[in-house]
Amino acid sequence: MRSSALVAAVAAGFVSVFVALAPGAAPADDRHPAPKDAYAYIGWPNDGEVVTGRFKVWLGLRNFGVAPSGVDKPNTGHHHLLIDVGVPPLDEPIPNDRNHVHLGAGQTETYLELPPGRHTLQLLMGDADHVPHDPPVTSKKITITVR
Repeated sequence: MRSSALVAAVAAGFVSVFVALAPGAAPADDRHPAPKDAYAYIGWPNDGEVVTGRFKVWLGLRNFGVAPSGVDKPNTGHHHLLIDVGVPPLDEPIPNDRNHVHLGAGQTETYLELPPGRHTLQLLMGDADHVPHDPPVTSKKITITVR
């Protein structure tokens, strides 16, 4: 009985390794590399800015390029605007909801309309599949007030 249990355990281990290495099952830490000096920034609004109604947000990058989602080109990605949230898990695709705005067409500006009050904005670049790079390419988190 012991030998059959051992054989079953070894077989299960081989199956686990095979499934983990199957095409399309990349390890969670297999993120696209980014230059260590790459960073994103919010060109406008500025930190501490007071805005009203619908306002434009323009985005920039240094030492990195913009490519639409689905385009897998080294040292490029597309912007994700994080609104009133922290940086999501770095080994998963960035969520797509009202707090995680995907600019997947390669946009470098967008318009926002937020409720009155204080809000935080931050950029996070995602690769062709919306996964953050390694190291992550982010902006400083800024705070704005909407009146």
